[in-house]
Amino acid sequence: MTSIEVFGLSDVGRKRKHNEDSFAFDAEEGLFIVADGMGGHAAGEVASKITVETINEFIAATRQKEEATWPFKYNHELDFNSNRLAVAIEKANERVMSAVAAQPWLKGMGTTVVAGLLNEKILSLAHVGDSRAYLLRDGQLSCLTDDHSWVHEQVNAGILTEEEAKSHPLKNVVTRALGGGPSVSPDLQELVFLSGDRFLFCSDGLTTMLSDEEIRDIALAEKSSKVICEKLIDLSNQKGGVDNITVVVVAILNGSAAPAEAAPAS
Repeated sequence: MTSIEVFGLSDVGRKRKHNEDSFAFDAEEGLFIVADGMGGHAAGEVASKITVETINEFIAATRQKEEATWPFKYNHELDFNSNRLAVAIEKANERVMSAVAAQPWLKGMGTTVVAGLLNEKILSLAHVGDSRAYLLRDGQLSCLTDDHSWVHEQVNAGILTEEEAKSHPLKNVVTRALGGGPSVSPDLQELVFLSGDRFLFCSDGLTTMLSDEEIRDIALAEKSSKVICEKLIDLSNQKGGVDNITVVVVAILNGSAAPAEAAPAS
């Protein structure tokens, strides 16, 4: 069994009144989720909570292949875990859409999501929107996800620079989110992990405040997943904390698993 140390932390930030982010992890299952809700009037909080709960439930229900009831198409080119994540996110999208249909005051709510699921060799990774996953390996920090955002598409097209994107008035506009239509088609990838790797899952409340270099420096300076989460959130708040900030840090260990920890959203 892969042994890990994991910690998650969420903070409302300095400018918002409500925390619309949600997160969860299950160290035994090897599951990690961050969702960043949108829609205001606490509706974003509803969407992100539905998403995290639905993914958790589906992963738990499909632990054994023979027990799985498959409501969406199975992709035989991908690992079982990658299929589990993809279907869990599609099911979460259905539930968000159903909640909006049943309660019109929720109209316009949605959420991003980034989720990882470990087996003995690989991390299956799925995301929708601009919540990100990073890998810290051999002192290098790599962003594993490609933001589904308007400014990121403009950067990819060569229309905006990275610096221009950071201050652009449309920087918070996502081009794909749960709650936006009948299907969300999450981006999926599979990564072979190594002992000593660290994975970081976060909402854009972290990445709009801190550069990748700042994230890397804190992750390299600290050994504890808990301390990394705390220091990243503290620095984001020192720099303005304009959005809710959520971070989950997973360390792949050599030895026996350290106890998993979590902190409540504040």
